Amino acid sequence: MTQVNVMVDMETRIALVGPNGAGKSTLVKTLMGNIPELDGYRFIHNKLRVGVFTQHHTEMLDNKMSAVEQMMKHYPDETGENVRKHLGSFGISGNLALRPMYLLSGGQKSRVSFALITWEKPHILMLDEPTNHLDFDSINALIVALNKYEGGLIVVSHDQYFLSALCDRLYVVDAGTVTKFDGDIADYRKSVLAMKKTKK
Repeated sequence: MTQVNVMVDMETRIALVGPNGAGKSTLVKTLMGNIPELDGYRFIHNKLRVGVFTQHHTEMLDNKMSAVEQMMKHYPDETGENVRKHLGSFGISGNLALRPMYLLSGGQKSRVSFALITWEKPHILMLDEPTNHLDFDSINALIVALNKYEGGLIVVSHDQYFLSALCDRLYVVDAGTVTKFDGDIADYRKSVLAMKKTKK
């Protein structure tokens, strides 16, 4: 049985990779404390703030509400001015911030979701397939924003370009195990391709 230690702090930049259905999202939930660990132990600092972007995060937005209304619903004590300024930093500004969600593109909804999860300045961001629904320009904008972010990152993604721009540690989730990979995302991709050739 393989044992693995995963330490996450504000310097962390981890990519979780592996086949579909291998348990990457389950591992994220376990790290957060939403699912009990089957073995070993987990320690979470009692003052830790975590922002979580799930694959279904945009589905949790109210389609009839605008971005400003979504933010005010979650943070009713904040001023509209502060909320609009924060949304603007994610490219949701002007009339766009006042349109109901059903008029926004998938990428714009993702930006609203990121605005929501970063409002409380989390120490750690856990991102599960964050580039879904994003076009190339939006992905680059997100890379720039996350490289400026002064906190830890755990990213689940199949986007090699995105991961190589952000992460310096790689863990492979496969067949019920988690293994630290010695190399970068390009090395991992080469190893996967080599494995596929061996199986043929």
